[in-house]
Amino acid sequence: MIFVAATSEGAQVAYTDRKRWLWLLSAIVPFTPAFSALMLVQTGWELFAVFPVVFYYVFVPLLDMLIGEDPENPPEAVVETMAGDQHYRRLLFLASFVLWANFLVVMIIVATVPMHPLAMLFLVVTAGFASGGGLTVAHELGHKANRADQIAARLVAALTGYGHFMIEHNRGHHVLVATPEDHASARLGESFFAFQMRELPGVWRHGIHLETERLKRKGLPFWHWRNEVLQGYLIAAVVAAVFITAFGWWMLPLLLIHHYVGWTMLSLANYVEHYGLKRQRKENGRYEPCEPRHSWNTNHIVSNLLLFHLQRHSDHHANPLRPYQALRNFEELPTLPSGYPGTFVLAIIPPLWRAVMDPKVMAWAGGDLSRTNLQPGMEAVYRDRFGASGT
Repeated sequence: MIFVAATSEGAQVAYTDRKRWLWLLSAIVPFTPAFSALMLVQTGWELFAVFPVVFYYVFVPLLDMLIGEDPENPPEAVVETMAGDQHYRRLLFLASFVLWANFLVVMIIVATVPMHPLAMLFLVVTAGFASGGGLTVAHELGHKANRADQIAARLVAALTGYGHFMIEHNRGHHVLVATPEDHASARLGESFFAFQMRELPGVWRHGIHLETERLKRKGLPFWHWRNEVLQGYLIAAVVAAVFITAFGWWMLPLLLIHHYVGWTMLSLANYVEHYGLKRQRKENGRYEPCEPRHSWNTNHIVSNLLLFHLQRHSDHHANPLRPYQALRNFEELPTLPSGYPGTFVLAIIPPLWRAVMDPKVMAWAGGDLSRTNLQPGMEAVYRDRFGASGT
């Protein structure tokens, strides 16, 4: 597909999106756990339950390392034309369908096919990997004003019972990102596990607060059918009730495991996307505008093709309405050492994470702790370790 447009000077620009059909990977790869479950049923070989773990967290990071990065940007003149191409939007809806199909296939097989408890657990956990990654789709759709996109976003978020996601993300995280007040921005020196214990209740409370205030402005109570947070919770509750009615109460812990793993995938993404980075306060007390340098970025092509360009997070936060296919790379951005799958592995090993990322944060801040989003009580540790200045 060739996109043709005119620049502001009147010159004609032609651009070929070489990744146009490769974005299909983002839509179909979430079916990997269901494929593994179906292969387990077909062959009886329960090791297939482990395949998604190997695929997501060994194979994809290796491909990222071997194939490398893609720093190419579409010309600014063609962005509007690309944004209007329905092909890219249709892929998001296809991904929404695949995500729900993956969840239903895995849970039905787990409920009906005798297997070792460990195989069952792996299938449920890896289904959670896919559903949590699917919040990327809810994230992309949730930034659109179109009602159909908004509904699809809520349906995907409901897959993991995370009904407050769009409200808190759009009206909370994007406002407070890279500040100490943001529950979804990790602090320098904060382990992933400490971050998640702060993030999960924090974003839930903030999402409830934001939706309560939105309804109040419309003259509506919190307990109302137009409450978008409750709509997502209701969908998740109905699905759980159907599974429990059909197969018994033993499905409840499996559903809870699936949902928690999905939340953890989002927590990992939030953790690595802004770790230690901070917007500075201006003299009027407000924070400076969010710029590309306030988010960690990566151009690793394979993992970006599996995540609808989520890893070009720097441009997304600077320009939240820019569609995934047109997100840009910039020079001298803070850069992650790998795509998200490889970086997630680092994040769950705190000493390794700090060894790799803390020097990057301190270099970004010019050795000044006051320019970092620092975990309270860690000042002395970083002054001793890096000879850092500031408080």
